[in-house]
Formats: sequence, C-alpha cells, structure tokens
Amino acid sequence: MHTIVAKAQLSPNVTRLDVSAPRIAQIRKAGQFVIVRRGEGAERIPLTIADSDAAAGTISLVIQAVGKSTKELVALAVGDSIKDIAGPLGHPTELIEKGHAVCVGGGVGTAVVHPIAQALSKIGVHVTSVIGGRSKEWVIYEPELRNIGDVVVCTDDGSYGRKGFVTQATEDLLKAGGVDIVYAVGPVMMMKALAELTRPYGVKTIVSLNPLMVDGTGMCGGCRVSVDGKAYFACVDGPEFDGHLVDFGQLADRGTTYREFEQEAAKRCADGDCRIGLSNKG
Repeated sequence: MHTIVAKAQLSPNVTRLDVSAPRIAQIRKAGQFVIVRRGEGAERIPLTIADSDAAAGTISLVIQAVGKSTKELVALAVGDSIKDIAGPLGHPTELIEKGHAVCVGGGVGTAVVHPIAQALSKIGVHVTSVIGGRSKEWVIYEPELRNIGDVVVCTDDGSYGRKGFVTQATEDLLKAGGVDIVYAVGPVMMMKALAELTRPYGVKTIVSLNPLMVDGTGMCGGCRVSVDGKAYFACVDGPEFDGHLVDFGQLADRGTTYREFEQEAAKRCADGDCRIGLSNKG
C-alpha cells in the first residue's frame, strides 16, 4: 500500500498527490510514468511522475479528474492509501546536452513537461517553458517552472499572461531563432499543431503520448501508435516520440474507443454507484 502524504488542488479539476513510493522515487527519470490501481478490481491508470523526493521516498502524481476512476483517486485524502503503483515505466526523456530547449505544456500536460524542464536545467540547458490554460485558474506549475528557467504563460481568455494559445507563443520563439529542440505535452491536437509549426524550422520536436494503456508491458496492445508508418507501443517504446513522425489522426481516433463505456461509468458514479471494480456492462 502507498500512503498519500500530501494533497493539493492545482486547478478546478487537477489534483496533485504526493505518495509514498521509495523505490520508484530513487530511480525514476524524466519522462517515465507509473500505472496506478486504487484498490482491488479498480481500473489501471497511467500517470506521469511529475516530481519526486528520493530522501522522503515520495513521488508526485498529477491527476485530471475527468472520469469515474480519476475522480475516485482525487477523492482520497492524506493518510489514505493506493493499493498498487507499478513503475517506473517507459523510456526516459532524450535530453539535449546544451543549447536552448522550449518545453510546451497545455493544461495538465504542464505537469508532464515539468520533470523534463527540471532535468534539462540540471545539466545546464537553457529552458523556456510555454504553458497554457483556459484562464488563470487553469494554469498549473508556473512557480516550479519559474525556478527552472524562463516562463511564458498563455490563457485563452487573456485573464493572465498573454492572450492566445501556446502555439502562438512558441512560434514567436521560433521566429526569434536559437531554439534547438521543443518538448510538447498536452491535448493531441495541440501536439499535432506544434509539430506542424516546428517542421519548417527544422526544429526537432518530442511529444509525450498518452493513449489507452492497460498493463504497461506492451502485451495488451491498447496503446499502439503509428510512428513513421510503423506500429509502436507507447508504454514500452515511448511514451515520447518524434512529433514529426506521429500519426496524430490515428491517435485521436483510438482515444475515443471506450468513450461510451467511460460515460456510462461516470453517469453511474454521479448517480451514487461508485463501487470499485463495477463492470461498465452491468
């Protein structure tokens, strides 16, 4: 069992849980993730390790509560426990050794770029983080990223930072020159737009993909993605890939496979039936 030692609300539907996981905290690297199971019979949920404290033996998990299982997780309180946390899984981020890296995070994706920016800064790379949200209350991890490097904040409504999308701010940086690589994490269409934006500049763009995952070992095939016309499994071959080679159309389509079941489970939970392990079919 993994005890929750701290909890914080980062935005209206995004929560950070600091959880006891000493062995993972010791060896995790930027870009890796864990698969979490709240209790016996519960859904397995992939979550990026947003940060860790090896001395305290804790890892930070940032969870966007959108469905039944994620709402169950964020309902846990300090002192409660999560039954299983498997990891670290996936390949660590491919870090450049020098130069200027732009780390772009959209929404909860900002928590995913945080460990990447953190790792780059530690080896002396100049980091500029471009982060966005619908409005000020949806912007997360700004203070942590400001401790690492430059930060550009974008909000859709202009209530904080500059008005507009992260793609527009990134384009300004590309036009100014000197960008060696872009790391992007966020909604599928945001990552696609950034990959198309950087392509004519010849700037390598790494995206972190979060397709449907079950076992985290490549056996279920649920996280299959197409990169450069070849099939890969995001859990074991990724989760990061060259954004210029990813088939984002296929990725978006596969992300809707279980939407009907997810909506039914969420409805049942809203009606008061949130039992762990409840089948979507009855």
